[in-house]
Amino acid sequence: MGNNRHIIDSQKTSRKLNTKLLYLTTSKYEEDWPSTRHSHYCAELFYVFKGNGSFIVENQEFSVKEGDLVIINPNVEHTEKSIVSQPMEYVVVGIDGLMFNFNQAENYIHYNMCNFGHDRERLQFHLMTMVKEMEGKKTEYEAVCQNLLEVLLIQITRHNKFSIEDSNGIISKNISKECSKVKRYFDSNYSENISLENLSSITNMNKYYLIHAFTKYTGMSPINYLNNRRIEESKALLETTDHSIAEISSMIGFSSQSYFSQAFRKKIGISPNEYKKKKRQENK
Repeated sequence: MGNNRHIIDSQKTSRKLNTKLLYLTTSKYEEDWPSTRHSHYCAELFYVFKGNGSFIVENQEFSVKEGDLVIINPNVEHTEKSIVSQPMEYVVVGIDGLMFNFNQAENYIHYNMCNFGHDRERLQFHLMTMVKEMEGKKTEYEAVCQNLLEVLLIQITRHNKFSIEDSNGIISKNISKECSKVKRYFDSNYSENISLENLSSITNMNKYYLIHAFTKYTGMSPINYLNNRRIEESKALLETTDHSIAEISSMIGFSSQSYFSQAFRKKIGISPNEYKKKKRQENK
């Protein structure tokens, strides 16, 4: 009797990610379908079962057809359009807790498209099983779908040779480098009028992912970090100079005195004028 036993090495069974299946949506294009650019805080898988159309990621538009899988990282603006004569039918999977690293050297590439060719039947099987579980809502269907998601992600990374990272944990070395660059730029140029477009131009990240990554890196959004940096500078000016509140507001980059006063009070607990008087009294 022939007998083959395959032993599983328990130390190699998993690169455990804290991924969570958020939603699964099936759609069929109809003429009243609105094509509106949008973004999500989670990653999305967009698989075309039938039809033809196009996908728009920021200012890039590319064709999609039956069997194509589009992968979108968190906070990336996108939308889809269908060819009316060949309406698309597709499924969208929303996944929290991960981002895809497409291994594009120093550049952060925020989307990817791939076609599984002869292997697409296996991909379709897993997706359709998830759809049926969601629709049937039998006992433990959530656990079944979560486990199928893990299988699906492994299948995707095997086929395409790119990796998955935990977006709830440590961000990649390249992304950390870009966030550090943004932080240094804030520290040196806080008095300037800084926009997300400015920051995007000095990094390899689009502005939507920049917000996500910088918040992970510093614990606060870019605008909150910039305002905090400006307020720290304003404290020194309030303590050591005779400049008016309006002058200080302009010197440190706030668009108006009222916005400066509001941000200062929110962080320090008192108004700039009150802070100035308090420090002058303490130094008498």
